[in-house]
Amino acid sequence: MNEGAPVAIIATHGDLATGFVTAVEQITGRGELFLPMTNAGMGAAEIERAMLELVDSRNIRVIFTDLPAGSCTIAARRVVAARPGTVLVTGASLPLLLDFMSHEELAPAEAAAHAVDRAVRSLMTMPGATRAH
Repeated sequence: MNEGAPVAIIATHGDLATGFVTAVEQITGRGELFLPMTNAGMGAAEIERAMLELVDSRNIRVIFTDLPAGSCTIAARRVVAARPGTVLVTGASLPLLLDFMSHEELAPAEAAAHAVDRAVRSLMTMPGATRAH
């Protein structure tokens, strides 16, 4: 991955992407590896156009989105189809992003696949106290 240069877009609803980048920065000091993007006030064509511009101008190869069927993901699917070699990861989470940025020795697509595997394995439920009704 590029030292200090953004390597991925995080595209989400509202300010979630900015929150992710802020959290990554607070935990690791490496928030600059991600470009936050919101879909606020944008239609489908505008989201796609903004993503394409970032992918092309910054040589981005990974796009993280929040919802698997949300407007950011629909736009990102079109971008990935138009830019072979670009990878889309849906269901962005803080553990996923931290794992991704922790594997700079890997190519971005490989780091994304590793992060997805680790994030899925990190999901769990913990039984809580039962309530009497």
